[in-house]
Amino acid sequence: MDAPGTSFRFRVHPERLAIARLERAATVPAWARGGFVTVSHTIDELSITCPQAHVPPDVVHERDKVALGIAGVIPMTTVGVLASLCAALAEADVPVFVISTHDTDWLLVSAGRFEAARAALSGLGHVVDGSLPAR
Repeated sequence: MDAPGTSFRFRVHPERLAIARLERAATVPAWARGGFVTVSHTIDELSITCPQAHVPPDVVHERDKVALGIAGVIPMTTVGVLASLCAALAEADVPVFVISTHDTDWLLVSAGRFEAARAALSGLGHVVDGSLPAR
């Protein structure tokens, strides 16, 4: 499957998220919980994405992120999905943080750029189901 010309349906996660950074030696904290949680532990850092309401204020993090997930399963052999989506968002001046899971991809955008992201994706023929989550 090739990405160009493929139309996707995106679902908007109903909570605003935060992307937190902890030191590489840190363990996954108890506040890393909720309906959307990803943990990436590399040689450089521990990065956690979860509902912003759970992240303590003294933790280094970016808030007010909105997750738009491609509905369904995207085969790992698919070529160009993220390149196409990220190019459209870049053209619309929308920074994006991408999370890929086994089944699909999630595009995290700032709440302040949500409508621009929706318009950019819609302009490619995609459908974005959902609205901007409340604070």
